[in-house]
Amino acid sequence: MPVPSTTPARLFARGSWPEARRIADVLRNETTGGLLLLACTVLALVWANLPGGTYEDVRQFHLGPAALHLDLSVEHWAADGLLAVFFFVAGLELKKEFVAGDLRDPRAAALPIAAAVGGMAVPALFYVLVNVLHPDAVEGALVGWAIPSATDIAFALGILAVVGSRLPSALRTFLLTLAVVDDLLGITVIAVFYTERVQWLPLLLGLVTLALFAVAVQRRVRTWWILLPLALATWGLVHASGIHATVAGVLLGLVVPVLRSEANGGPEAGPGLSEHFAHRWQPISTGFAVPVFALMSAGVAIGGVSGLVEAVQDPVALGVVAGLVLGKPVGIVLTTFLVARLTRAELDESLHPVDVLGMAMLAGMGFTVSLLIGSLAFGEGSPAGQHVTLGVLIGSAVSAALAAVVLSRRNAVYRRIEAEEGVDADGNGVPDVYER
Repeated sequence: MPVPSTTPARLFARGSWPEARRIADVLRNETTGGLLLLACTVLALVWANLPGGTYEDVRQFHLGPAALHLDLSVEHWAADGLLAVFFFVAGLELKKEFVAGDLRDPRAAALPIAAAVGGMAVPALFYVLVNVLHPDAVEGALVGWAIPSATDIAFALGILAVVGSRLPSALRTFLLTLAVVDDLLGITVIAVFYTERVQWLPLLLGLVTLALFAVAVQRRVRTWWILLPLALATWGLVHASGIHATVAGVLLGLVVPVLRSEANGGPEAGPGLSEHFAHRWQPISTGFAVPVFALMSAGVAIGGVSGLVEAVQDPVALGVVAGLVLGKPVGIVLTTFLVARLTRAELDESLHPVDVLGMAMLAGMGFTVSLLIGSLAFGEGSPAGQHVTLGVLIGSAVSAALAAVVLSRRNAVYRRIEAEEGVDADGNGVPDVYER
């Protein structure tokens, strides 16, 4: 009779070599996009504060067929159109992680999912508390409760590239999965809480075109003139239904097969269409869609020092900053160690609790989904919406600074772990630590 193992489960233990290599490739692309995102954010802030008002003229310029409900501003096209590409790629990544990655084991998936939920709920609670207890609280401000809930992985990795911190592979995998999960949870929040009215006929037609797209990709159809019209029709019909069009991007990504079907030789025969689509669309997402969204959304006319002081004193902005800077790390750290307590797991011996804290601080880099929720909650170009944008930028900057301080002090440890993970004494192409 076998003797049960007495070895405790490990939090943030090193995963498999194929998964570590795949995550490294994903993060390398995201890091490049993150640096471009930072550049576009700075450009938007400078452009918005130049005299002449050209920034507002450009982003409020309308184009598109009105008959199809697509006479939208450039800012609206960036938020509804380009971000749909971003969420299509996020849907592909999440499905691949849970179908073919290390997180296909429910026990391994439980931690990042729980941490994502905690990292959304606690920031929302901080926002609500600030806007309930503040003496100058504004009526209607609570509608923005979900703004500080999301983590922008491209922004976080851009900061990592700047400060030079090298998180171990297990922490990077966790951070990527957490960011993808809470972004998708954020889209769910948008669909449920920020949809004022649903037009059922366009929605039902959108589900029909989505089903046709799903059938095509399940049959491994790659013909662009079949798939692209179906995807665009799904996006347009979901937009016309009143539900935010980025939801269509997520759904399209989730129906793409990760593995080949048994009829095509089984999983051993190779990857499904997910990898093919990710290879084609991720560069467009990180190199164009998200940076252009930042350029059209991050610009705020500050109005000098007095305008900045007035903006940061707004309970809405304070709530966003508190949610990102305090709520995110508190929610992620508490949830992580609650999972450890319930499962009797221990932190991997190569790591320290301060590593978890630094990573949780880095997750306070809210941007893409936070700005999107802010525009839906308070309206594009409204004073409260402008204050939300400043709050997101300030909260993200403070989170980045704190994470840089904490993680940079651990760089020597991270370099040692990276060196260990690079040793391949037998020359078989797989580092020795992954074969133990």
